[in-house]
Amino acid sequence: MALSFTSLNSGSNGNCYYVENQHDAIFIDAGLSCRETEKRMERLGLSMSKLRAIFVSHEHSDHIRGISVLAKKYQLPVFITEGTLKNSGIDLESHLVRSFVAHEVVQIGGLEITSFTKFHDASDPHSFIVTCNGLKLGVFTDIGTPCENLIRYFSSCDAAFLEANYDDEMLDKGRYPHHLKARIRSDYGHLSNLQALDLFCSHGLHMSHLLLSHLSKDNNRPELVSELFKSKSQKTEIIVASRDQESEIFHLHNSTVSANPRPKNSKSVQFSLFD
Repeated sequence: MALSFTSLNSGSNGNCYYVENQHDAIFIDAGLSCRETEKRMERLGLSMSKLRAIFVSHEHSDHIRGISVLAKKYQLPVFITEGTLKNSGIDLESHLVRSFVAHEVVQIGGLEITSFTKFHDASDPHSFIVTCNGLKLGVFTDIGTPCENLIRYFSSCDAAFLEANYDDEMLDKGRYPHHLKARIRSDYGHLSNLQALDLFCSHGLHMSHLLLSHLSKDNNRPELVSELFKSKSQKTEIIVASRDQESEIFHLHNSTVSANPRPKNSKSVQFSLFD
């Protein structure tokens, strides 16, 4: 059974990542309006009826803007931590709120979703790994520093969305005030192109696909970061996830599965779609 994925949008203007197998699908974040999300799904030939849940990484508006309307319209359970919900302002029907715990596996049909904590300037930020039939995809954005959690989970993935937010020289010479530049570069800000490249070269050269994500509009260029990664990528397909439109749909098949096992301390939690 293949694991398929796409970015509906990736950037400070909205983030939404779609992952599916043959029967079930999830969103990781939903930072576009409901109407725009539906338009992009339709253009890709994807059905909203296949969605089973939304997983929320943190409360910043570019990750949650569409959640309230999408969840209500399609009666989608929203997996969100208490801290993120409290600070998000999301208006959710109580029966649609689900919690999750770092390193515990949530089962959504044939998909297994595992979260881990990360460094970012939010109340309780998490990243996610989606597994199906041994295939593993990671969604790693809005990360200030490549901590041990990130390295461990990233190295176990067959494909990933990885933040490459800014080029150091462009940020230095750009129009942002000093305090904002410092925030972006801090351990609770975003990954630079070079930080992401080092992570990839050290732990990700086995991957089939790498989607460079959450690029800054002002402090990065798609062609710059694409060329940087392609020069080191060997067999990995490098794609820049657009901040303006949906990407194509990519597929992982069993022949592409790496030998990396699931991290040893992960636990499993069963979730019924009919709760």
